Amino acid sequence: MSALTPKSRPWTMGRWRALLRSRGPRSLIFRRRVAVLAGAVAVGLAAVVFARASDAAGQAFTTFAAGWRWAPLIVTPLGFVALVWLTRRFAPLARGSGIPQVMAAQSRPDLGQSDLISPRTATAKAGLTLGALLTGASVGREGPTVQLAAAIMALSHRLMRVPMRASVVIAGGAAGVAAAFNTPLAGVLFAIEELASAYEQRVTLLVLFLIVIAGIVAQGVAGDYLYFGAIGAHMPLSSALLFVPVAGMLGGLAGGLFSRLMLFFATGTGPVVKLIRARPLVFALLCGLIVAAIGCTTQLTWGAGYAPARAMIVGVDAPWWYGPAKFVATLSTAIAGLPGGIFAPSLSIGAGFGNVLRMAFSDDPASAVVILGMVAYFTGVVRAPLTAVIILSETTASRGLILPMFAAAFVADWASTLVCREKLYHGLARTFAR
Repeated sequence: MSALTPKSRPWTMGRWRALLRSRGPRSLIFRRRVAVLAGAVAVGLAAVVFARASDAAGQAFTTFAAGWRWAPLIVTPLGFVALVWLTRRFAPLARGSGIPQVMAAQSRPDLGQSDLISPRTATAKAGLTLGALLTGASVGREGPTVQLAAAIMALSHRLMRVPMRASVVIAGGAAGVAAAFNTPLAGVLFAIEELASAYEQRVTLLVLFLIVIAGIVAQGVAGDYLYFGAIGAHMPLSSALLFVPVAGMLGGLAGGLFSRLMLFFATGTGPVVKLIRARPLVFALLCGLIVAAIGCTTQLTWGAGYAPARAMIVGVDAPWWYGPAKFVATLSTAIAGLPGGIFAPSLSIGAGFGNVLRMAFSDDPASAVVILGMVAYFTGVVRAPLTAVIILSETTASRGLILPMFAAAFVADWASTLVCREKLYHGLARTFAR
């Protein structure tokens, strides 16, 4: 038996040196692991800092607008013009949500490090998004967090002299979503549905690792919290069978309309679009006036819209016109060319949409109606039904509503295609592709 057993090789100095070269601190695999771990920790910290800064900026403008009700008619349009000029002059790749940039960067990760997800672009994105919130723009921080997270991962790889891979871009963006909402499962599904066109098994482990590390860091700093609070909404099956098709259909059509209009202004070639592109600052001024007029009149549509959405979820009645008003304010902000995301504003619009449905379904639980409206509209915009369901499930702890949410999301996904065939982020990503 011993004659058949291969004799073990002695550990010579040559073998130790070979092991150090392949697995030691200077090896590619060791440096790659350090880059991923350090990047994940940095993503968690950056997400918390950016979230707190964004909340403070939004609250500062809300306080200002409450004390000087009509001052935004001047401040907001001029702020839009200044932000669009700064973006076009110094950081053109920081415009818009940030998610399309990450999607475009994954197709050329090494080149993306120098432009789409570079430190300069990410820093400008964060600063300009805060500036947008300080002017009352209807933007969210979640999309910019995705671009910021991908840029942090790119920077950590550059510092460790490790080649950037598409899987790292995908995982970094997913970690940004997870850390921004404190929703780890939503981060995984967002990577599958939106960021990765060809999802591979080896990407799965990297996504999970980054989300776990970034989530642990974010929770350690900000605490374990639910984005909208522990709602625990539910709806009887008999009510869901009637309500879900209506909410899914109407929410999908409304969300598809938003996407269609966004893509028209971003990728259209008609005379109206050409005129807008020839006069971007004038167009930004007009968009700012629209946002300011709606905000000054309603005093509800400023910023990301978290507070009104939260109030409607817990059952506080809101004016029927909140959803349409927020829709117009968000669309005007997005097409103006300002940096800023549409995740949170879309959830807020969805809450307003659900609030309108409460009038027709007054016998059903108010929280459940509003949440299903949010799922339907959000799915109609981003066309990512799994992500929409898990985000609302994790941010409201409404797991008892998960089957009606899935049904509403799938109906909304189909209804959205009747209005807008192309997915919003995929269409916007083409504007950043080279």
